[in-house]
Amino acid sequence: MTMRRPKREIKDMAEICKVIDECSVCRIGLCDKGGVYIVPMNFGYICEDRKLTFYLHSARVGRKIEVLKENPDVGIELDCRHGLVSADKPCSHSFCFASLIGTGRAVIEEDANEKRKALKVIMKHQTGKDFDSFDEKWINAVAVIKVELEEYACKHHDGTN
Repeated sequence: MTMRRPKREIKDMAEICKVIDECSVCRIGLCDKGGVYIVPMNFGYICEDRKLTFYLHSARVGRKIEVLKENPDVGIELDCRHGLVSADKPCSHSFCFASLIGTGRAVIEEDANEKRKALKVIMKHQTGKDFDSFDEKWINAVAVIKVELEEYACKHHDGTN
């Protein structure tokens, strides 16, 4: 992804993971018959080398699942570190943030072992705790969406750059 302000780009993978770790909600953008459908979701993720894989859980039925079955191409957005930078003149104000934006393809996991692995990742990210046991009824009750990002960019504005 090309960045308009390259000095704001975060390239170091450890720093990118710090940004993701600070976020508890990501927004997933879907293409719904020519329209855009954006859903905020809790998530977990795995970073291997520079490859980012996001896991999201959902009800097994509904608009999101139907849209993903039709078109698995998605966008993901996360943001944190929000804060207003005040100024004397209206257009001199600014806003601090850190964000990650990426695109990839979503897969609805069907395999119980893969769903269990994904739910462990989600719970670890959301709670900071390791969970090893998931009742089979829970695993069967939810859909797990896996998104491997094909392209992404992470950037920040701390009020100085």
